[in-house]
Amino acid sequence: MKERVASLLEKVRNENPLIHNITNVVVTNFTANGLLALGASPVMAYAHEEVADMARIAGALVLNMGTLNAVEVEAMLLAGKAANERGVPVIFDPVGAGATPYRTEIARAIAGTVKLSAIRGNAAEIANVIGEAWAIKGVDSTGEGSVVELAQKAAKRLQTVVVVTGKEDVVADEQGVFIIANGHPLLTKVTGTGCLLTSVIGAFAAVETDVAFAAAAALACYGVAAELAYEQAGDNPGSFQIALLDALAIVSRVHVEERALIEGMNSHV
Repeated sequence: MKERVASLLEKVRNENPLIHNITNVVVTNFTANGLLALGASPVMAYAHEEVADMARIAGALVLNMGTLNAVEVEAMLLAGKAANERGVPVIFDPVGAGATPYRTEIARAIAGTVKLSAIRGNAAEIANVIGEAWAIKGVDSTGEGSVVELAQKAAKRLQTVVVVTGKEDVVADEQGVFIIANGHPLLTKVTGTGCLLTSVIGAFAAVETDVAFAAAAALACYGVAAELAYEQAGDNPGSFQIALLDALAIVSRVHVEERALIEGMNSHV
């Protein structure tokens, strides 16, 4: 499986997919630079007049509701419907779902209106999208429970690939589950690392039709890059952010084959 993950990383770089991001104002620059470092081609297009056209020509569309407003929500719906018409994968990041009634309502509306290829969030965000009780503080998960069971339940209910990130990352669809154990705790100390990860999943989904595997491969490669970044930057969050961009550029087949901690369960072997 590690060899397949490494091959998919190389495919992203060889194909340089265009990733259309409708994301939040906090992370736009970091997301664009991260995708560029990895080998994808980012575009940030928000205007109602062009989002549908941009989504139709993209390799993947990433919707991130971190800084919500009505104008961007409408842009997400327009782009999502256009992507669906062309078979472009749509990856959704329901940032802060459960933190306020408005966020929860919008997250559920997007998930119910746009056909999603994958949804990526922490346990609390995913739980709140499907109406399960799970504590959240701001945009951070604070609850406890079986993440694997949550991911499987959400995948069944939403009829899509579900990615729940945390100490270990879980990817679930109707065929089975992946568990990925790469990464570093310092990722939680830098704003935007989760949002960038969602866009990286989009880059992998743009070149691989098995979206569950694409998501698992993205998590493994991103996690390995985070480990390389920590080795370079140490415990300094600012240095780590820059080192992560560098690591996304240099993470290689050899790094992935040596370090990837990915396990497939059920039919995912």
